[in-house]
Order: sequence, then C-alpha cells, then structure tokens
Amino acid sequence: MIAPSILSADFSCLGTEIDAVAGVGDARADWVHVDVMDGHFVPNLTIGLPVVESLLRRTDLPLDCHLMIDDPDRWAPSYAEAGAYNVTVHAEAAHDPVMLAKNLRAAGAKAGFSVKPGTRLDDHLDTLRHYDTLLVMSVEPGFGGQPFLPEVLDKVRTARRLVDTGHLRLVVEIDGGINADTIEQAAEAGVDCFVAGSAVYGADDPGRAVAALRERARTAGAR
Repeated sequence: MIAPSILSADFSCLGTEIDAVAGVGDARADWVHVDVMDGHFVPNLTIGLPVVESLLRRTDLPLDCHLMIDDPDRWAPSYAEAGAYNVTVHAEAAHDPVMLAKNLRAAGAKAGFSVKPGTRLDDHLDTLRHYDTLLVMSVEPGFGGQPFLPEVLDKVRTARRLVDTGHLRLVVEIDGGINADTIEQAAEAGVDCFVAGSAVYGADDPGRAVAALRERARTAGAR
C-alpha cells in the first residue's frame, strides 16, 4: 500500500493535491497520510482536526492520521469520531495505550501505534496486540525531507516475523525518507504500507509517482 503524505503537498490547495493521487489502478493511493503536529511533542506545527474534517468531506480516500501530539489519550478519539480511517498515536506520548486503542476502535477507526527511531519495539509487544497498525518511524518525527534511517528496519523485520507467525495481527507501516531507492529496502524487510511525501508531491505527476513506488515495492517484496 502507498500512503502519500500531504506534509509535502501544497497546503494552499490540499483538496486538489489529494485529487492528484485519487486516480485509478496503481496510480490511486491506498491511504492519504495526514501528519498532525502540535509544536510540543515535535518542534513543528501543522494542521488539526478542523482541516481533517474538511478533507474528509472532500475525498473518499481513507485518511491515515498520524498524531505527533502530547496527550493523545485526550485528543485522538476525536479524529476517529470525525471519520478518519486509521488514527496513529505515539508510544512516547500515550499514557494508557491499551485503553486508547479501545477508544479509537469504539469511535470507528483503526488504531495505530508509532515508535520513534530510538524507541525499542520489544518494550511494546504486549501493547501492539491491541493495535491494527504499527508505524515505524524511519526519521525523527517533525519534519519532512529527512534522510532514511536504515537501522530501523530491524524493527520492521521483528514485526513482520511476529505477524507472519500469528503473534500479532497488524499492518506494518513505515514513514520517513521513503523514495524510489529506499522503498525497496523497506519492502524486502516486510513493510505493508509505505508513507511517501516528497517522492510523490515533488514529482511532476503525483499519481504516476504512486504507481512507480508501488511497482518497486511489489517487485522487491516478491524477492
């Protein structure tokens, strides 16, 4: 699956930018990745719930809301109630991640759990049993355009093994520095869903970029 990140899109015309990846076939995004940053959990400020609600009225593509915010236990369920398909919270910010996962699901969304590059996955394996998505950050969260950190792929391999053996049931997602080169490494490690920002929205034809990334991931994953 390919999830273009609108963090790299033109914020003055987000609806049009999403339309650019809402084509048909391999050029159609599976999810649209929406980075919500509060200027506290990460040193950047982006968009919040009112913009997400507007985007939900504009597109039928599933919104994958990645909440890089303090106190997600309080704020995250509102994104699920608004209609986001997947709402991801951070291991480093959630106070009661198991209850939060239950609240997100009760509000109608899939529950996602994200870990920063320096956060050990092994410390959260029991928590992950309650989640639908694991988002492995392959850059430090907060800003787009950073280089890919290949050392995080060990976490991907661990998660892939646990999913394949039935110990976990979730989608393995990766976010940060994904492009035509790095997507192959991530696919070989076992990623299911690839978040790509500038690799999509920096291209002349975002839909064609989605299709090209999908083909590279498909080929690498089949090796």
